Amino acid sequence: MESIWSWLHEAGWSEMAISVGLHVLGALALFLIGLRIVKWITGFAERGLTRANVEPTAAMFLRKVTHVVLLVVLILAALQVVGVPMTSTIAVLGAAGLAIGLALKDSLSNIASGVMLVSLRPFRAGDIVTINGQTGKVESVSIFQTQLRGADNQTIVLPNSLVTTDSIINLTPDVMRRIELVIGISYDADIDAARGLAMDIMQADERVLPEPPPDVLVYELGDSSVNLGIRCHVANADFFVTKCELTERIKKAFDRDGISIPFPQRDVHMYHHAGATVGQQALPAPDAAGSDAIGLDDPEHRPSPDPQ
Repeated sequence: MESIWSWLHEAGWSEMAISVGLHVLGALALFLIGLRIVKWITGFAERGLTRANVEPTAAMFLRKVTHVVLLVVLILAALQVVGVPMTSTIAVLGAAGLAIGLALKDSLSNIASGVMLVSLRPFRAGDIVTINGQTGKVESVSIFQTQLRGADNQTIVLPNSLVTTDSIINLTPDVMRRIELVIGISYDADIDAARGLAMDIMQADERVLPEPPPDVLVYELGDSSVNLGIRCHVANADFFVTKCELTERIKKAFDRDGISIPFPQRDVHMYHHAGATVGQQALPAPDAAGSDAIGLDDPEHRPSPDPQ
């Protein structure tokens, strides 16, 4: 054993092992201390953005981007302490970045879309939005995806590229929303009476705002009904419940006053023609002179024989 150690010492392996060990320990210490520094910097940046009244969604996105960038710099610094040449490392990272970029082009488009969402700010954290047919409250916008909270408390995760390429309907840009009910009444019903009932119900509800004033308009003359547009404005928090309750009250009021709400229906008129029926061909009755309008002896109109 002593001979092996002396041989390693003479060959310089012991000094090399000690040097490599010291470099590894130094890199590990640098990495651990650097993690704390990165965490402190990102926290400090987040507090600074909050004090600057930066929108919470943008502040969260910038904090995550800053954390990723600082972490990459820390890893490169630790590799340099170990003794890895930076020129070779940067070349390898460049080639790897190109390959990863080609393989993850969709993910990179999500990153670019996330930057667009933070810059343009079509919505903020807490807004109720409809994106790609999904409606929910915006919880966060990360580097790759946007997270919504649905009405029944489900989590909806949408890629940022899908958010920016699809239409965005922000349902909370203001303090109020308009309720619009389209209710059809029969053509025999009194339009003014129906309008008066709907107006009385809306004006009696304390949640309906006086400005803009509620109104009832004739939207169209449909196939089986006269469609009324019943409109009013309420606060954002009262929208859904008020809409449902107004619909129920208007239906009950129309029923009490005999104003019917028709459903799609079709009138079928049956016409009876006197005459005989031969096979699938109906023949009219004889005229006053006793002669058939279309005779059975006429070869052009004689029914075809039964194929059976």
